[in-house]
Amino acid sequence: MISNQETELKLLPKVETTDSRTGRPISEGAEKWLGVPIKCLDHGFVYLVDYMGNDEAIEQAARVSYGRDARPVSDTQTLLRYLLRNDHTSPFEMASLKFHAKMPILTARQWVRHRTAKINEISGRYSKLPKEYYVPEPEVLAEQSKSNKQGRGKALEHDQALKKISVIKQTCEEEYAKYEGLLNDDGTGQPIRSGEPMVAREIARGVLGTNFYTEWYWKIDLHNFMHFSKLRTHPHAQYEIRVYAEAMARIAKEAFPITWRAFEDYERQAMRLSAVEKKILAEVLREKGVRVSLPELMTAAKNAGLTNKREKEEMAEKWQELGLLTDI
Repeated sequence: MISNQETELKLLPKVETTDSRTGRPISEGAEKWLGVPIKCLDHGFVYLVDYMGNDEAIEQAARVSYGRDARPVSDTQTLLRYLLRNDHTSPFEMASLKFHAKMPILTARQWVRHRTAKINEISGRYSKLPKEYYVPEPEVLAEQSKSNKQGRGKALEHDQALKKISVIKQTCEEEYAKYEGLLNDDGTGQPIRSGEPMVAREIARGVLGTNFYTEWYWKIDLHNFMHFSKLRTHPHAQYEIRVYAEAMARIAKEAFPITWRAFEDYERQAMRLSAVEKKILAEVLREKGVRVSLPELMTAAKNAGLTNKREKEEMAEKWQELGLLTDI
């Protein structure tokens, strides 16, 4: 057996922003959101229950690939932006977020499509579900889109919307009355109407529609959360899930500010071009005589706030590939 005195462990430096009591990395931006609910829709909410890591912890995980002495532990921003820009995503899986959220079942069914998360949902088998159902605001009611089978089209006139809302409310009230009738439970485990059966909760809940609320704990690593956020905050996403996605993005932006800025630059606010679209763009611009010199391109980059040398070099390579740079 080798004692600790006979060997020297070669460890990566600790993350500087750590809790003095536990030694774990902390994020001041995440700490301010712990247990602070953000209201969503009429009865819903989302709040941060817990998190793991911060921007510096992601950097630390990435630098283990290089070894302790291969490069200095500095400039977190430069490294994280490089990783995200070049799809080196595994270090971002080292950080995670855990939320408590309450949402309509119709929203939960879209949400759960993101199978990279861990979920623990309230069970209607064990508990009587509350009388809480989602009623849309008049301004979000719209016709079925004629061009998008899963989207909304023209908004309803206000009076029309109010009539449809009345139908939604009446339907949900009737469903809950049937649910309670099947349960036949006075709250103490005794029947309200003696002589009638008390139908099991796991069966009785089946009469409730997807407008009724559910809730869960939802834990996901940062890499997959960014993917969720990119899809679910997009204008084409359904309004209801977008409300929750935007609320959680607000928290993540403060919890991991360097990573989130890079994510917005390279993913959330970026544009992807297909090979054909790239070819068309290059041909149209060349036909119009749009070509610039490298110094001109670098000046434009500086004016746009792009200062990192490597990022500017990568941008110049793209312009050169498109044939839009004059001879260097």
